[in-house]
Amino acid sequence: MYKRQLYELLKTQDIESAETINQNDRKKIIRALEIINETGKPLSSTRGIKEPEFNVKWIGRNFDRETLYKRIDDRIDEMLKEGLLEEVQKLKDMGYHRGMVSMQGLGYKEILAYLDGKYDLDTAVYTIKRDTRHFAKRQLTWFRRERQVTWIQKEVYDYDEDRILKAMLSHLEGKIC
Repeated sequence: MYKRQLYELLKTQDIESAETINQNDRKKIIRALEIINETGKPLSSTRGIKEPEFNVKWIGRNFDRETLYKRIDDRIDEMLKEGLLEEVQKLKDMGYHRGMVSMQGLGYKEILAYLDGKYDLDTAVYTIKRDTRHFAKRQLTWFRRERQVTWIQKEVYDYDEDRILKAMLSHLEGKIC
């Protein structure tokens, strides 16, 4: 189905969402239609909810940037050792291609570019690491805008997971961390 047809379908099922989603944003249009299909409710019905239905506490575990970036780099190296290259090759052999949303995720699109000869493996790995660090930075920026998040700085607890867990539980119980 083409973008225009998807957008027209969304307009028939959720005009309010259609008015807020750009008619060329295929991913958001498809997601809105998926929500309608799965829940029976339009995406627009989730907007404007003032009172949370649950008592939620957000706790963010944070690293210093150098440690975070090293962990990202190490994780990508591990993914490569565990067969990321082979996984993408197998998907490509099955007919998956760069135009598919599932193949545009971090790691997949770069390995596909390598397999397609667009650049060498070192460039692909460098790009995955760089783009993943940028993504992590955007996530942190987004979460820091959320006022209800309590941040646990891991270095304050010497990266001791038991101490961090105790601090988190104390926070949940209403005690001072």
